[in-house]
Amino acid sequence: MSMSVAENSTDSFRVDTELQNGAAILTVVGELDLATAPILQDAVDAVRNEATEALVVDLTGVDFLASAGMTVLVQSHQSVPDGVVFSVVATGAATARPLQLVGLDETFPIHASRQDALAATGGARRSDFA
Repeated sequence: MSMSVAENSTDSFRVDTELQNGAAILTVVGELDLATAPILQDAVDAVRNEATEALVVDLTGVDFLASAGMTVLVQSHQSVPDGVVFSVVATGAATARPLQLVGLDETFPIHASRQDALAATGGARRSDFA
C-alpha cells in the first residue's frame, strides 16, 4: 500500500508513513500543536488497521509538542488493535521531557530511536530497518 505524503502535510509540518513487515512507522516533522494534531490523527487512522505488529510514532523531527499532540498519542495508543504494539520515539527537551512530565511514559513505551522501538516489538529483523 502506498500513501501520498502530500495529503498529510502543510508547509511546516508533515507526517511520512512507512509500512514494513507489519509495522507502521509515522515520522512526524515540525510543530505538533492544535493546528497540526488532526493531521497526525488522520495519518494514524489511515494505517491503524494496516499495522499488524506495531504502530510507531517517531517524534525525533518534532521541535514543539503541545498538549493537543499528546492527546492524539493517547487516543492512538487506545485505538490500536489488540496484539499491536504502540510506541513513541522521542528524545530531548522538546518531546521526551513533556511526555515524561505528564506521565505518558507510563502509558506507552517511549524509545530513544526507531531501531529501539522496532526491536521492542520482537518482529523486526535487524536488516529491515538499517
